[in-house]
Amino acid sequence: MKKKHTHSGLVYSTNRDFRPDEEETTQKSISPNQQNLKVFLDRLPGNKLVTRINGFRGPESELDALGKKLKQQCGTGGSVKEGEILLQGDKRDQVLMLLQKADYKAKKAGG
Repeated sequence: MKKKHTHSGLVYSTNRDFRPDEEETTQKSISPNQQNLKVFLDRLPGNKLVTRINGFRGPESELDALGKKLKQQCGTGGSVKEGEILLQGDKRDQVLMLLQKADYKAKKAGG
């Protein structure tokens, strides 16, 4: 089992008073009506379509919860990676309706 590094890439500091602050990565919760989400449709190799939602600001746990909720309500698979929600298939219209119903500011983006 690998150990997690606690210094987030810090190798050396010349500042003698420096103390790595672990709490600076925590984000505050932002209300849904202040979120500015964008819904994209991407084509992956093999001619597969993926609905991608990005622009979410807030804790990773809330993003995971939103991703799970969207997957359940759309009846499709997907994942949450690198701050984005990925859903299998073209679910843009359905996702847009669900996000707006949940009081998120969301719009279609891309071509």
